[in-house]
Amino acid sequence: MYVVVDPRAEVAAGFTSMFSREGLSAVGFDSEEFQEWLTTAAERDLSAVQGFLLGEFAERPNYPNLIRSHSRAPIIALSDVRSLEQTLELFTAGIDDVVRKPIHVKEIVARSDAVWRRMNGPKQEVSSDRLKIFFDGRDPEVDGEPLALPRRERHILEYLAKNRMRRVTKTQIFNAIYGVFNDDVDETVVEGHISKLRKKLRLRLGFEVIDAKRYLGYQFVA
Repeated sequence: MYVVVDPRAEVAAGFTSMFSREGLSAVGFDSEEFQEWLTTAAERDLSAVQGFLLGEFAERPNYPNLIRSHSRAPIIALSDVRSLEQTLELFTAGIDDVVRKPIHVKEIVARSDAVWRRMNGPKQEVSSDRLKIFFDGRDPEVDGEPLALPRRERHILEYLAKNRMRRVTKTQIFNAIYGVFNDDVDETVVEGHISKLRKKLRLRLGFEVIDAKRYLGYQFVA
């Protein structure tokens, strides 16, 4: 899930809509709503955030410290105009990246993933002897051949691979893929997606890649 913060409702709505068209969950806040949500959100909700996108507003340089006290997710600032002074100010304040509008959300996701890699190591893929999982929009590969997956299943596999050192719950996966505030879809859809994903991987590999434990959640184990 990506979090867009901008006092201009039309800007926040525009970006959340663009994320949605790419099959990615996003939620928009104005600056005051965001502060209230950030300081009261449950840990499982914050762990679903894959990146923060900050629009233009006066208090923006104060936000990196506030965000970092609750989340390690990348913080990217949107710039309406090219300004070296503003860019330097934002980097000094702790912003991870600054991008100028207009920008496609695919580039925002790529930049966010690049920040994650700098923070957590240089690997751009997770691989075993036979399975490779990428984080740049490509389908995974089994024995060097692409395994075509629907976007939701691919995003779930990528999320599990990124969090392979821990077990994650159905709620955490749902929040990451569909968004914390999505009331139109039931969490049980995650079980259906993972069931289909596990079957496809098992048929190609001959063994389980995703370990499922009742009441405990899921873990990537390849």
